[in-house]
Amino acid sequence: MAEEEAALARFLERSHTASPRFLPRLVDETARRMGLASATVYLTDVQEEQLVPLPGPGEDEGETLAIEGTVAGRAYRTVSVQLSHHGPMALWLPLVDGIARIGVLHVAADRITPELLDGATQLAALTALTVVSKSGFSDLFSRVSRQRPMTTAAEMVWAFLPPRTLGTDRVTSAAALEPAYEIGGDAFDHGLDDGHLHLTVVDAMGHDLSSGLASAVALAGCRSTRRAGGTLSDIADRIDDDLHRWQPGGLLTGVFARLDLETGQLTWINAGHPPPLLIRAHHVVPGALEAPGELPLGLGPGYPRSRTVHRVQLEPGDRVLVHTDGVTEARSATGRQFGEDQLVDFVTRALAAGEPAPEALRRLVHAVLDRHDGRLQDDATIVLAEWHPPDPSGRHEEPGPEAARTDPLPSRTTAPGDRADHADHRTA
Repeated sequence: MAEEEAALARFLERSHTASPRFLPRLVDETARRMGLASATVYLTDVQEEQLVPLPGPGEDEGETLAIEGTVAGRAYRTVSVQLSHHGPMALWLPLVDGIARIGVLHVAADRITPELLDGATQLAALTALTVVSKSGFSDLFSRVSRQRPMTTAAEMVWAFLPPRTLGTDRVTSAAALEPAYEIGGDAFDHGLDDGHLHLTVVDAMGHDLSSGLASAVALAGCRSTRRAGGTLSDIADRIDDDLHRWQPGGLLTGVFARLDLETGQLTWINAGHPPPLLIRAHHVVPGALEAPGELPLGLGPGYPRSRTVHRVQLEPGDRVLVHTDGVTEARSATGRQFGEDQLVDFVTRALAAGEPAPEALRRLVHAVLDRHDGRLQDDATIVLAEWHPPDPSGRHEEPGPEAARTDPLPSRTTAPGDRADHADHRTA
């Protein structure tokens, strides 16, 4: 135990000044000092389809692993440690920032003892913290997570986006955005502040650099006003003014919401956007968050500025889903829309099966892509927030991401031999 603690302490000390390129070697060296055979860091790509090995100095990028159908992918999907007996004994440990999944750590060993498992778990936690701390200035991490170049508009929007998942013991918020490499007009924001969850989903009209700029302006205005103590109406007014000043002619729809984490009261403004959906006990409450339509933002001072602030009281376990019309209006090659009914059916079945919000959204986006030949005609954005305050009786039964679950929903196709139950893969 003393050797493991010394190895982890040395890792932590060296990680402060280690370059991103040296991190894989540092992780592997630490694992060996702890009595393990080796360790390899895998990060998820931006579409959450693959796990990509992080190369060390002078190394080529190794073999990527599918998130669907592999032991590594199961560790990522379920946020739980997985043991593989195919070949050398190996552990797959999720890399998590808060509650956000960023990848997995593969650890090989001649034997697994409770002490080694505990040490590997601590190494995974320190590795995740180090990756996150260095990701903001590392082109290496961005290159690993991207399987092809992004358009300028997409690069600009992604630079403004927060992590896709965040949460506390009272709330979880997860987001998905496609097409990841070519987005322009869609964007989302969520943040925690003073006992509130703040949610924003915007959709700028158009699919070019100007629409991406309009979304970036909206997110910046939203955050600036929110952090200065502004109300939801102040946020809408600020974005309206900024768009009119800096993006004349640029129009944008959006939902701006605030959830009180203590009371469960949800307040929101809808500026010409599809209405959010309230999911309660795995069913959508019809019309719960619908309201008369209001004008989009960016029209300027010649149009009415008053915005209606709507309110609803959530119950513990309620989920709020906000989406752009690119989700429901996505069309297949035959012209068939994905539609709100399919959206609702997919999400409610996923949640009923025990899927945590991030995994439910990942599977939903892939289902939309699969049914439309991997190409969307419009940006598609979804944010799913769940209010789950602690049960005063201490009898909270909501299944966590580590709970065992089945896979009743359609998944992306995997090649023969990629089944998690029958094969294991690792970069040599």
